Amino acid sequence: MRMTSKVVTTVFAASLAFAAPVSAAGLQDETEINNGLLAVGIADEIRNRCGSISARTFTALSFLNSLKRQARAKGYSNSEINSYTKSKVEKAKMRKRGEAYLAQNGASTSDAASMCRLGRAEISKRSQIGVLLKAK
Repeated sequence: MRMTSKVVTTVFAASLAFAAPVSAAGLQDETEINNGLLAVGIADEIRNRCGSISARTFTALSFLNSLKRQARAKGYSNSEINSYTKSKVEKAKMRKRGEAYLAQNGASTSDAASMCRLGRAEISKRSQIGVLLKAK
């Protein structure tokens, strides 16, 4: 596995791990943070499924760090953030949101061509997903 691939895989794992509840009124209710995590997850799925698109690894790491800083600025402790990263329930919810986004945009993880089309469209419109990706 290439070093970049290892880093990106770690980034994606961290992004999914970040999406878990602390309490009924916890991080799962932070829309901006969760939308950012969703963007990272979708970008990672695209780069994994499309051979002509890769990740902007350092951009993704920086973005994930900014989400963590944002959570801390909202008063969440490192312990709460770390607890949030452990929930399998929230990971499943995030995956469902990602699958819905793909379907709404005519893409499927089982169809590489559709993932490439979506990736190129996201890059072109410079969406949060798109800025995490680059065409090879």
